Amino acid sequence: MTDATLTLPVARPTHRHAGLALLAAALGLSSTLALAAGDLANRPERLERLVIGTGESMLGVSVREHHMETGQSYRLVIEATGMQECAWVAPGFFKNAWLRKIEVGNVEIKAPTLTELEFEREGEAELFFVPIRPGTYEWACAGLEERGVTGTFIVQ
Repeated sequence: MTDATLTLPVARPTHRHAGLALLAAALGLSSTLALAAGDLANRPERLERLVIGTGESMLGVSVREHHMETGQSYRLVIEATGMQECAWVAPGFFKNAWLRKIEVGNVEIKAPTLTELEFEREGEAELFFVPIRPGTYEWACAGLEERGVTGTFIVQ
């Protein structure tokens, strides 16, 4: 009796998902795989800096919407001007994103989840994350929503 060997043809995919489709076909699986649009192998895409505490009222924000794709790595700097205390929260987003790390000053914080970033005075934090589920997610400075210190993350 001889051992059977399965040899698959090796081809360079012309599309980034062609290799997975070829593997799926070889395994007899459906070639309609659900794949994320992003690429974790790439460097994180830098999002526009979010500044909290702008304008005459010091309750403005620099960016109301950030658009992202699932599976893409991002970095976002959140800066507080210090003119208004802010407990920055985004509970829906935090539940639907993989948090890689947070950098504050010369410190890297590696934690599986985040509840809030509290800015008692001026400062900044840089978040490194990957959105994992599409949706529209609200963020706000807790207690200042009615005064307009809010925004959204829109994940495709």
